[in-house]
Amino acid sequence: AGLSGQIKGPLTLGTSYHIGLHRLQPALQAFNQQHPGVHLDLRFMDSEAACLAVENGQLELAIITLPTRPAASLRCEVLWDDVLEVVVGHGHALAGITEITLDALTHYPAILPVAGTTTREIILAGLAPIRERLNIGTETNYLDVIKMLVSIGLGWSVLPHTLIDAELKVVQIEGIRINRQLGSVTHASRTLSNAAQAMIAMVK
Repeated sequence: AGLSGQIKGPLTLGTSYHIGLHRLQPALQAFNQQHPGVHLDLRFMDSEAACLAVENGQLELAIITLPTRPAASLRCEVLWDDVLEVVVGHGHALAGITEITLDALTHYPAILPVAGTTTREIILAGLAPIRERLNIGTETNYLDVIKMLVSIGLGWSVLPHTLIDAELKVVQIEGIRINRQLGSVTHASRTLSNAAQAMIAMVK
């Protein structure tokens, strides 16, 4: 069926809430218009769960935060380099300080993704000198929820640059550069359907 060149049939695609809401919307809209013969089964899940689902065949394609140490059975391709920024709400004590040291963060609660997630580990690696001294308060996997909690002054966090708006203030700390990679994950030993190939091309 794939050799026919037709783009139709089922496509199971997994993605995170953040990528689905803030990165994929234009591609999904265009894909739906150009390939009406594809039945898209879109599933929102954590990036770690999506990798497992690709491994066991429940998903053909995942567009997620790429794992820093992917399994040998996975094929990963970077689609976006996602810059992360330390942020606070405008009413936070750190918002009015011009020069902030890394150590200053340890005196205030942090709002972070839950333990075991790729984004959490990337953040902690970026804050390695103070990792063991962080005062971690609230934990949630939903970055939009973290943004809301930070904006009302419940703590500081590290969020994608694409989420930052007038509600947040970026805290500049010398020497701190944190980023993660977002991209596609497929099974290394399985041939992609025409629909999956078309979706990846559309996102690019």
